[in-house]
Amino acid sequence: MKRLVLASASPRRRALVGPLGLPQRAMAVNLDEAAYLLADPLLAAINVAVAKARAVEPEADDVILAADTLVVADGQILGKPADAEHAARLLRHLRGRGRQVVSGVALRAAGEMSWCGAVATTVVMRGYAEPDIEAYIARGEPFDKAGAYAVQDEVFRPVERLEGCYLNVVGLPLCAVAAGLTALGVGIECAGPPPCNYCRAGAAVTSIRSVH
Repeated sequence: MKRLVLASASPRRRALVGPLGLPQRAMAVNLDEAAYLLADPLLAAINVAVAKARAVEPEADDVILAADTLVVADGQILGKPADAEHAARLLRHLRGRGRQVVSGVALRAAGEMSWCGAVATTVVMRGYAEPDIEAYIARGEPFDKAGAYAVQDEVFRPVERLEGCYLNVVGLPLCAVAAGLTALGVGIECAGPPPCNYCRAGAAVTSIRSVH
């Protein structure tokens, strides 16, 4: 059986790949992403994912999985907040507005870059009040999250609605991962799209390309 090597130290991503039913391990990857963010957001997310996958050397039966998730508003990529003031500015900027969450996914097997794809989800934020922002920041939640929020936060509840892949917004679109693994002939416990068996919205991968 193939082993999935997650090129990420994110506990959220590690939990999300569990339902695939593959043996797995995780490896942190240190990458300066700034140079990759100059392109179109969809391409930028793919480029960062590919760079992360290339930073890990697979063993014979390994499949390297790497991903990168970007929050895009008004054509601008929003990163993680540097401090509380920055987090408040980001949350005010997003309040009551629509924007996109874009994730690139890359799979590398047998030493070669084998597959990559991307998923985009449209998210509309609710009109939360200033005390909501202050309480959320006081809990220390925004600082490791692009755009300064987590869609799954049950206290802040920042999102009014979304169109597309829910898990993409959480941090890893399993619809894309399943599609890529299936394309590589890797058996997984659940079938991928269509329809997506993982994402609450039933979304499929919006952009996929193979890399030879």
